[in-house]
Amino acid sequence: MPALYVVATPIGNLEDISLRALRILREVKLIAAEDTRKTRRLLSAYTIKAKVTSYHEHNKWTKLGYILNYLAEGDVALVAEAGMPGVSDPGYELISAAWERGIQVIPIPGPSAVITALVISGLPTDRFTYIGFLPHKAGSRRRLLQSVGSEYGTIIAFESPHRLVASLNDIMDILGDRRIAICRELTKIHEEVFRGTVKQALEHFVEPKGEFTLIIEGKREKERPQLTANIQKRLNSMHKSGLTAREVVAKLASETGLSRRELYRFWLKLPKV
Repeated sequence: MPALYVVATPIGNLEDISLRALRILREVKLIAAEDTRKTRRLLSAYTIKAKVTSYHEHNKWTKLGYILNYLAEGDVALVAEAGMPGVSDPGYELISAAWERGIQVIPIPGPSAVITALVISGLPTDRFTYIGFLPHKAGSRRRLLQSVGSEYGTIIAFESPHRLVASLNDIMDILGDRRIAICRELTKIHEEVFRGTVKQALEHFVEPKGEFTLIIEGKREKERPQLTANIQKRLNSMHKSGLTAREVVAKLASETGLSRRELYRFWLKLPKV
């Protein structure tokens, strides 16, 4: 039965392709590529002669039927410009359409700029939020940053060179002078990993060039609201007054910034009235 292979390709250095990915690219009937020039460069480096068609943000709907027709007869590989397809790249629509038609979708894992930048950043890796490319417009960008301002996990975003300074200024205004790692041109000849604060990054990147991945420190633990003795006393008093758990937890979560889960856990420890 034909399958759609979702194939990760190098984010820079062509040597990062996996042996399994090379085998699949040799065997499929068609390769749907976000950037045919870059894909053909990769195929040429490994002497792979395969049929390639473009599949990108501007033609993903018009090309959908064409690719699905190929899938009716044989295997197809989906590749992005770099990294794993579907992560800030086209792929979601084709993958969903394949599943809906009962076509098997098989991942061929490999390079990812998100994970690569995160693990070398020196910032916590146990919890993170990926927010994709920062919006072009300042208003939208600032609203997105505000929406993740209370995240305790590390924040990851992509940015272009001509908007990097503006985005760093917005990060400084909204999130504060947090620790940040900025990875430029990952795995390429001019790879650079900057580590410091947002303020230091603004001083460093005067004329930025290349592709950037931003790894931003989450909200610091010392900023996390604490379940203090006074809050516990209030919760106990409201409990005795006959209010429901839902009412008390909602009210105190709104007033203190504490999580509903933490408040409810304490509520459960209170003696029954």
